[in-house]
Amino acid sequence: MKIAVVSPTHLPARRANTLQVMKMAQAMAGLGHEVRVSVPGYPTEKAAWDDLAYQYGLHRQFPVEWLPVWSSLRGYDYGLRAVRWARGWGADLIYTRLPQAAALASLLGMATIYEVHDFPSPGVATWLFRRFLQGRGAGKLVCITRALAADLADRLGAPDSPPFTLVAADGVDLQRYDGLPEPQQARQMLVEMHSDVQRLQYYGFIAGYTGHLYAGRGVELILELAARLPDVAFLLVGGEPSEAQALQGAAQSRRLENVISVGFVPNTELSRYQASCDLFLMPYQRRVAASSGGDIARYLSPMKLFEYMACGRPILCSDLPVLREVLTPEIALLLPPDDLQAWVEAIQSLLNDPARRRYLGERVRAEAVHYTWEARASQILEGVGEK
Repeated sequence: MKIAVVSPTHLPARRANTLQVMKMAQAMAGLGHEVRVSVPGYPTEKAAWDDLAYQYGLHRQFPVEWLPVWSSLRGYDYGLRAVRWARGWGADLIYTRLPQAAALASLLGMATIYEVHDFPSPGVATWLFRRFLQGRGAGKLVCITRALAADLADRLGAPDSPPFTLVAADGVDLQRYDGLPEPQQARQMLVEMHSDVQRLQYYGFIAGYTGHLYAGRGVELILELAARLPDVAFLLVGGEPSEAQALQGAAQSRRLENVISVGFVPNTELSRYQASCDLFLMPYQRRVAASSGGDIARYLSPMKLFEYMACGRPILCSDLPVLREVLTPEIALLLPPDDLQAWVEAIQSLLNDPARRRYLGERVRAEAVHYTWEARASQILEGVGEK
């Protein structure tokens, strides 16, 4: 099947949606489909395939094509261009997170799968969502969480069950986490390779966090944990350079030498940093900002969660209803987002109990096999194109 993947955002970029789009395109290509990705704007000097593969951790090549757009038109011209591009190529299916492309393609009768990660805002976004549903080409609606699927059904009348509506959490490249060294060995290797983490060699226990540093991700709580647990290193990987520098500055102003913020790391390198950690933190707060600034706490499905699982380390996670769609108390420590003492005690308990760390790591790694990008793509494409 010829699948046109319409990216909603320019590439390369450090936004999570671009990583997810590229991982899904790779997974679909790995299933034997002919895949092409469209991107708004013009290619930059970092748009060569080798650069894209390095940033996004890709091992399978597929065509990526940039389509000129006017930023003032807020994606509407790109939606039109992308649909024309897909039709001109002879695509059998359009797969997209861009509402303008999903609505137009569906109304034109082109087979379309629309993936949704947040509830459409009132006005144009809601109108586009309903146009997608009403079009002859509407093939499937993919929702990132059960909570989102339920709200779309209750408030916008979307079908609430398969085969049309499908709930699919994010995924992970499981093979990239096979055979990882134990934390101590991984730490030594990381220190030898990267000068920005030299301080890790002075700590025997590391709590890791990877991902963006937007509001609501729990960075303030991590700083409080670092103040309470000076013998534990807190390794934070991710964020724009200015954000990572601001975080490191905040730690230094509080004399928290055990906080190490290294900023963005290409996906190809990420597992090396994660492997050096003894446990992982997901201290989401009750309000969580997305790159757009909106609150996604009700619907989030963080890719870091599945990377943490694949890494086989214990996970300490805020006990938010949406995260219980994946995690349970049997495989992770679910903690009140705003209870600092509970987080301190949880870290201390695992620090002093290596057998429990190993047990929780093995349990959560065993669950990761259900969340590969390939499994996700196969589930989403099942039945598409069949007569």
